[in-house]
Amino acid sequence: MNWYNTDVDTVFQQLSASRQGLTTEQVDHRLAEYGKNVLAEKKKKPAWVLFLLQFKDFMIVILIAAAIISGFLGDTTDTIVILLIVFLNAIVGFVQEYRAEKAMEALKKMATPHASVLRNKTVTVVPSEELVPGDLVLLEAGNLVPADIRLVETHSLRIVESSLTGESVPVDKSQDALTETDLPLGDRFNMAYKGTHITNGRATGIVTDTGMKTELGKIAAMLQQEESVTPLQNRLTDFGKKLTYLIIGICIVLFFVGYLRGQDPLTMLLLSISLAVAAIPEALPALITIALAQGAKRLVRKNVLIRKLPAVETLGSVTYICSDKTGTLTQNKMTVVEVFPLSTSRQLGESDSFLNNAMVLNQDVKRDKEGNWMGDPTEIAMVAYVNDQNGQSVGTIQGQYPRVGELPFDSDRKRMTTIHAYGDQFIAISKGALESIIAIINDHSDEQMLVEKASEMASNGIRVLAFCYRLFDKKPAVLSVEDIEKEMTLAGLVGMIDPPREEIPASIRECKTAGIQPVMITGDHKETAAAIARQIGILDEDGLVVTGAELQKLSNEDFHRRVERIRVYARVSPQQKLDIVRALQDKKHFVAMTGDGVNDAPSLKMANIGIAMGITGTDVSKEASHMILLDDNFATIVRAIREGRRIYDNIRKFVKYIMTCNSAEIWTIFMAPLVGLPIPLLPIHILWINLVTDGLPGLTLSAEKAEANIMRRPPRRTTESLFSEGISYHIVWVGILMAAVTLGVQAWALHTGNAHWQTEVFTVLSLSQLGHVMAIRSDYEYIYRKGFLTNMPLLGAIVLTFLLQMSIIYLPIANEIFKTQPLTFEELLFCLGASSIVFFAVEIEKWVKRHF
Repeated sequence: MNWYNTDVDTVFQQLSASRQGLTTEQVDHRLAEYGKNVLAEKKKKPAWVLFLLQFKDFMIVILIAAAIISGFLGDTTDTIVILLIVFLNAIVGFVQEYRAEKAMEALKKMATPHASVLRNKTVTVVPSEELVPGDLVLLEAGNLVPADIRLVETHSLRIVESSLTGESVPVDKSQDALTETDLPLGDRFNMAYKGTHITNGRATGIVTDTGMKTELGKIAAMLQQEESVTPLQNRLTDFGKKLTYLIIGICIVLFFVGYLRGQDPLTMLLLSISLAVAAIPEALPALITIALAQGAKRLVRKNVLIRKLPAVETLGSVTYICSDKTGTLTQNKMTVVEVFPLSTSRQLGESDSFLNNAMVLNQDVKRDKEGNWMGDPTEIAMVAYVNDQNGQSVGTIQGQYPRVGELPFDSDRKRMTTIHAYGDQFIAISKGALESIIAIINDHSDEQMLVEKASEMASNGIRVLAFCYRLFDKKPAVLSVEDIEKEMTLAGLVGMIDPPREEIPASIRECKTAGIQPVMITGDHKETAAAIARQIGILDEDGLVVTGAELQKLSNEDFHRRVERIRVYARVSPQQKLDIVRALQDKKHFVAMTGDGVNDAPSLKMANIGIAMGITGTDVSKEASHMILLDDNFATIVRAIREGRRIYDNIRKFVKYIMTCNSAEIWTIFMAPLVGLPIPLLPIHILWINLVTDGLPGLTLSAEKAEANIMRRPPRRTTESLFSEGISYHIVWVGILMAAVTLGVQAWALHTGNAHWQTEVFTVLSLSQLGHVMAIRSDYEYIYRKGFLTNMPLLGAIVLTFLLQMSIIYLPIANEIFKTQPLTFEELLFCLGASSIVFFAVEIEKWVKRHF
């Protein structure tokens, strides 16, 4: 039920409790009924089960099968290499999943260990896990709230609820029942929620919910849902299945063709299995892992800490960024942007306006050891403003007009008043919401003008405070609200805002150019949120602004119809954040979600990429996230997306490279018997090409610079294959070309009686792949425009691989191991010329793409 709509007496009645607290017998009975006040976790999988589950991936199963077959054929080197790669991938996956389970543990740490409670008519301190519905709890400043509590009695109570609502400004609490229904958490002023922090005052409250029934518990339940799968995981699974079917098909065809030609069935079976082993890109998982790790390392230098490696690539597929406002889009620093003094207000001093001095005098800001201001963000903003504007320092002004009394702020009055010595007189200065100040002034002639001005400021997202004052001939004997806060004179208005970061509008424009839609989610009120969103470019004419309360009233169908037009969500609940992510995912979008509070953790985990804040983020949000912004800046997300797109492009390049090379090996072995040639390569040659010629240059493709158009093209579709945009055709035709060149060299060498024919075949196939890797560095640019020296690691890998190939040809010990023979200078030149054909063919392919 909605406890905030229920009056206190009815709450006691509903919970069968009394103002004297529960008895021990009642507590025991309710503990048995409701359970302990703890966050329950779903049963954890043992570490060994988590580790074994890493081997269920389709590609991993294929690699293990390939390793077993290699072992059966006596190729122990291949078996060891494949199993090492599989084991490395399993360890990386296990570590990531094991760390993901830490989110619940971080959430449990937010529970306060003890609580003061009234039981058996006596105040006693009990472990908070033993609290039950109906318990009467005593709260005071400094406490963490131990359960969900309906407040019964409050005294200047203020609670920071940022962990649940995302807003860092303390909320003033009261005990009165609220009439509005379906209120968001931030507007339930008579409730205190588990895990929030009391900053001021004291209160008594009755426990309404404990454990998993609390708002924190609901978040814990949402955290235990499965994470979304990354695009790369989807594409690799799809790739593995298709590759398996293709390889099995080719091997069956090869076996039956050989059998029908009268070849020995056992020989053909072993040849088909060897071909299958050659076709498996065993280096691919390792190369992808290394590319992602290198990308993660580069992102750290850009203030992005990657917690889960696949997130690096997921960044490149993002279509929506749902961003928190405070601190991410804005500076998280209240700033005075408008001061509107009334000309009738009195001067304090010769040059400084009364309003400036009032801002300094009516506040409780202190400096810490480092000299930084500490206190309420709005008061810090005003003190900093006066400190920058005034000729006199804050301390000097306070010394001139020392404080002699005060009436602290409370949520009923919505005002704070301080009293200061003023020459031979005394002056009372009040500040608060405009409506609360208007209620205590004596002259209402400026009221309408001020209301209109405040309304104009509020429509621009500015938070407005009003000031007034009153003079006394002598110090008031009794500091009472009734005697002091009356017949006061208006002084003016002060407008504050949490301003957008300077770089945000440009980042928003870049997002939109790249086909990414930014969305603001905030705990602020609707008008403030809309004003900021317009200012930075998120909210346009067609965009919608929706509050949590409005969202609650929408049917699921209506929400799904509107979700792609909504640009701003104001005062939404954790469940609604989760609904926003799901609705966008249902529309086939890939969603990045930022957050820093406990309330953000479920949506961070559900999003395709959850982004926690490194500075303001809670441990829970960080554990639930895929990556952490070390500077809490939205612009950093855009830089990370650029890097993610680059990484995915480079992954596609070495998939293209490795699969083309493997395709060439398949066609070479498959076609040789069909055209009457002997088997051109030995198993050790295939192993060398797969590990060295494929591996070294392929790995350095991850260092390739971003394409010039990388942020001017839309995000990749979630259903897009790794082989889209003509990559599958490239793999087939370049593989066939490479095999044709290789077999052409073999046929020419056999025709001319060259005894070194197998070494020539081996060399041409290896060097053709080096020419290929140089050409595919860009899908769009010719290599002379891209520049030969813009990827030095790749150039180094090509030179190293070439030298290793030469050592196999010319070192006597390598000749014995690899069954090769030294080539003459003319034979080597012939091999170099033949292998360059592939390089020029791929460059011509780019010309054809550009023109046709």
